[in-house]
Amino acid sequence: MHTHDVFNQAPDIVPFDNSHNPALIEGLHREGAGWAEAEVRELGALAGGFEAQEWGRLANAYPPVLHTHDRFGNRVDEVEFHPHWHDLMKVAVAHGLHGSPWQDERSGAHVARAAKFYTWGVADAGHMCPISMTYAVVPALRHNPELSARFEPLLASREYDYGLREPSSKAGLIAGMSMTEKQGGSDVRANTTTATPLSDGTYRIVGHKWFTSAPMSDMFLTLAQAPGGLSCFLLPRVLPDGSRNTLRLQRLKDKLGNKSNASSEIEYENAIGWLVGAEGAGVKTIIEMVNMTRLDCVIGSATGMRAGVAFAVHHARHRKAFGANLIDQPAMRNVLSDLVIESDAATTVMMRLAGATDRAAAGDESEAAFRRIALAITKYWVCKRAPAHAAEALECLGGNGYVEESGLPRLYREAPLMSIWEGSGNVAALDALRAMARQPESVQAYFDEVSLARGANAALDTAIDRIGKELTDLADIEYRARRVVEQMALVLQGSQLVRHGNPAVADAFCATRFGGDWGIAFGTLPTGVDTAAIIERGFVA
Repeated sequence: MHTHDVFNQAPDIVPFDNSHNPALIEGLHREGAGWAEAEVRELGALAGGFEAQEWGRLANAYPPVLHTHDRFGNRVDEVEFHPHWHDLMKVAVAHGLHGSPWQDERSGAHVARAAKFYTWGVADAGHMCPISMTYAVVPALRHNPELSARFEPLLASREYDYGLREPSSKAGLIAGMSMTEKQGGSDVRANTTTATPLSDGTYRIVGHKWFTSAPMSDMFLTLAQAPGGLSCFLLPRVLPDGSRNTLRLQRLKDKLGNKSNASSEIEYENAIGWLVGAEGAGVKTIIEMVNMTRLDCVIGSATGMRAGVAFAVHHARHRKAFGANLIDQPAMRNVLSDLVIESDAATTVMMRLAGATDRAAAGDESEAAFRRIALAITKYWVCKRAPAHAAEALECLGGNGYVEESGLPRLYREAPLMSIWEGSGNVAALDALRAMARQPESVQAYFDEVSLARGANAALDTAIDRIGKELTDLADIEYRARRVVEQMALVLQGSQLVRHGNPAVADAFCATRFGGDWGIAFGTLPTGVDTAAIIERGFVA
């Protein structure tokens, strides 16, 4: 018996074009990678298409499974992924989202990679972890020129070659990192894993690691205590003679989100490793990798914000309540506008950091100094904003947003990870203070950058002056670390929006984030904001 007709439900947003994003495309050209626009747009259409969205759904619905032994009782230590995990990885590698920029001599290669990472990431966040780590391992690996020459071309190869085989025999490699331990977490100097030098120049590694993501990667950078102190090592899953290195997978983590990606606890049982950098310089060596993955934390958070905006605006355009479309209701327009503002701010500063990465890699010392502090403060703030942004976007869909089929719960579960990965809030804030103390030129580079926006907005000018005063008073600076870093991040975002962003977005950002005419929740913008111009930036084709 027919009981009712379905109406007043928003149509499926899929397919959509995830590159239909003014802040992204404008930043791509501004930071010197306009040549990559065609590929970014190709990925945007692919990421929002039925096929890629289904790949991501299934890879999360059927998470990885650990097999410690084969059916005969032999130790194998392998993880089985859903087949669509490999489809996602193939696309990411083919488009150079991993190590390719390090071998690309074109100006803007890292900017192009950031834009593609951002655009493709909406298909699935989990597989972007090994992609990110492969990108980040290259500058650290260069501390051992021999290993770098041997493996960097394969880490940059655009061929995804899955399976545990001797690394140099493969068409392409995926790399990871394995640092934290049960007793230490972010305090890696408390690590107890040991590295004993052997006569052939390798080291015997013994110990445990509490978090090792993507354990089926071909090789890992790891930290261990050598005779000369905490040192960095490269451990292949398969040794040059073809035998398996003794990296024992103990179990997979049952995580809040990031379900498609395997994160494991591992034991090194006399595993073989190659020294990267000098003994005792482990933190200095691996920080090269950490800084790159921190950039990807910012990109990942910005990706999630953009997805939340797209879902929320799409729903509001098609859903009616109380006699009008949601998007025409004043309260909803306020919320949607605020979500777009936050997304634009995150995207714009993300592209500036990608540009700094490009220029620093080319030898620009002032950009390297700026990037050092700007990345720390932005990683703290943008990644902190992402969970609240995801929650508000979910709420825009009401009960429909709380249902798994909407995609918003997965987005919501992913959001906190970027704030935790590569140093949670306190670690990121204190790292910014460390940069100020050890590299004072980074502070000057920061003020040189934000001062380029002086005179364009009175509230922003006042905020810049306030930060200057905050940094002259060093009493209780660690206690105030989060407040100082938050203000610095907001000023950096505001300066970028004032100089390069949409005027309506920039004005609203400065009036609320600096002017005090703003509540705590999203959707508390003052009257007079050009919501029509702002919300239009949240549309996806």
